[in-house]
Amino acid sequence: MPVVTVTQINKYLSSVIRSDRNLQGIMVKGEISDFRHQYVSGHMYFTIKDSESVLRAVMFASAASRLKFIPEDGMSVVAIGNIAVYERSGVYQINVTDIIPEGKGKDNTALEQLKKRLAREGVFDTAHKRKLPEFPKKIGVVSSLSGAAVRDIINILSRRWPLCEIYAVNALVQGEGAPESVCSGILAAEKAGCDVIIVGRGGGSSDDLSAFNTEKTAYAVYNCKVPVISAVGHETDITITDLAADMRAPTPSAAAELVAKSAEGISDRIGLLEKRAEKAFTAMLSCYEERIALFSARLAAQSPSNRLRLTEERFENLKKRCGLAFYAYIDRLDSKTNEKIGCLESLSPLKVLSRGYSLVYKGDKLVGSSDLLETGDSVSIRFGKGGATAEVKDKW
Repeated sequence: MPVVTVTQINKYLSSVIRSDRNLQGIMVKGEISDFRHQYVSGHMYFTIKDSESVLRAVMFASAASRLKFIPEDGMSVVAIGNIAVYERSGVYQINVTDIIPEGKGKDNTALEQLKKRLAREGVFDTAHKRKLPEFPKKIGVVSSLSGAAVRDIINILSRRWPLCEIYAVNALVQGEGAPESVCSGILAAEKAGCDVIIVGRGGGSSDDLSAFNTEKTAYAVYNCKVPVISAVGHETDITITDLAADMRAPTPSAAAELVAKSAEGISDRIGLLEKRAEKAFTAMLSCYEERIALFSARLAAQSPSNRLRLTEERFENLKKRCGLAFYAYIDRLDSKTNEKIGCLESLSPLKVLSRGYSLVYKGDKLVGSSDLLETGDSVSIRFGKGGATAEVKDKW
């Protein structure tokens, strides 16, 4: 038996496997694990496993680019491809050409993945959603102009809100090129100066709604500078456009009713506003009357005549107080004077003389002792009442 190299063995096994038709176009069922996506090359590497075995798998960029979803670990799939030998490492693998998710279709899986990604990117955030204008002057409608949906919208808007201008943009709502057509219609309505835009179509199957389940339409609605109402006429299915829009309407007719107030509703609103205005005006008038009365009172209090009157009153009060203070002062002086007079009277010699005493004078001198007198001296005697002249006969 001849000696062969490792390379020769691997090449031989590779050719044997490639020539076996049972191993070409095979469908392998299992669970994806160890998934790796080489974004530079575009290749995908993973394994497919069941409860007992593992099979290596590779999906080259040419096939991976056609997938509408991104495989994930734990996903149950059916991988379609060819068994081959990777000659460099001497292992066999399946070169996958397509992957079918088990239990869900590829389109449904791709749609769920797109919803999750757009949610992470904030396209569905409620904080980004805007209120609809109460009285729009120009309403954009992006839909197929040949469909019944746009006619329903125009009829309702014309009846409920005839003052507005309707700017209708024809767009493909299904089939190839529909997402791009819807996005262009939204941009055209925005540039035309619309206050609000209705985007939608009538009912249809899930496939018919695919134009409203794309990333392009989601970002066209998200990036629109005016509020957008999604009116895809399929109440059971919520499209990506519904989630990205500022408001969702179950049908195009419902969207028209949302954006256009009815005449009765506007009349009721006007009546309510009139009552509120009347009540506010009455309250304001009452407030101003109170303020005028307050200012009038302040003005009267500060007027020259009132200030003069107050000054006169103060002067009279001060005059009375001065008079009372003066009389009180005079009374105090009278009391003190009488008190001093009393004291003086009590100390007066005349007061003493009135009690029986007398004063003796020898000439002009008051005699306080008999030693100052001689027998035969002439003296003057002063009594309490009157006086007399006497001669000293004797002394002791």
